[in-house]
Amino acid sequence: MKRLIADSGATKTDWCLIDGKEISYRFSGKGISPVFQSEGQIAEEVNKQVFPEFKKWELDEIHFYGTGCTTENIPIVKKAIYHSFPLKNIDVYSDLIAATHSLCGNKPGIACILGTGSNSCEWDGTKIVNQISPLGFILGDEGSGASMGKKLVGDALKNQLTPGLKEMLLEEYDLTPAIIIDKVYRQPFPSRFLASLSPFINDHIDDDSIKQIVLNSFNDFFKRNVMQYNYRKNSVNFVGSIAWYFADLLKEAARLNGVETGKILKSPMEGLVEYYSEKI
Repeated sequence: MKRLIADSGATKTDWCLIDGKEISYRFSGKGISPVFQSEGQIAEEVNKQVFPEFKKWELDEIHFYGTGCTTENIPIVKKAIYHSFPLKNIDVYSDLIAATHSLCGNKPGIACILGTGSNSCEWDGTKIVNQISPLGFILGDEGSGASMGKKLVGDALKNQLTPGLKEMLLEEYDLTPAIIIDKVYRQPFPSRFLASLSPFINDHIDDDSIKQIVLNSFNDFFKRNVMQYNYRKNSVNFVGSIAWYFADLLKEAARLNGVETGKILKSPMEGLVEYYSEKI
């Protein structure tokens, strides 16, 4: 059976064709999101960039996981894909379901996303049974790149960082206080801007003022999200670039909060391939 699996964010989509348990072909294309694109725009994107890559195979199923794929948006994405791939079996899921399938599979567990934003849920092996709303980077998104970036620039502009780091941050990203205020309060996608500062955090993670930003953000994520689930019975699993690059501090924060960590993956695709391979 030939299955095409897609994991899509706002900027990039990873496509992977598996034949039985073997990966036949992988391709990275532009991001697809029903939040920012109409059915026609998504259909055109799939037809131009995806169909030429996979047209030589006779596909049996397509499983698309993406940001913005809420209940009301799923039919939009499904119809758009159907224009190029008129298959009976086209399934569309949210990025949170991608995390559950990738991290937990058919077993109960807690699945968490730590990337530009954050999200989490409790999974019983077949469905989500509890979810604390992430609320976005202004009210929530604890443990995310956006949340850490917000704390970083706030501490920098209020002179709370180790002396010299503020100047290094402003110079490295060609920023001024006025530019930061503009990007956060007036420009579109402020969360992406704030999350784009995470490499600076990673480069200076040995500095105590930076390390505390990360640890405090992870502590907040556990206390305000994970610890409202049945975390003592289930291991807590993570996917996303922030979880991956700051795994040591993530484990440290988990240990301080009495949380057992399970898988930590950079992206869902590895786990999704395993999930569908086990269905053979």
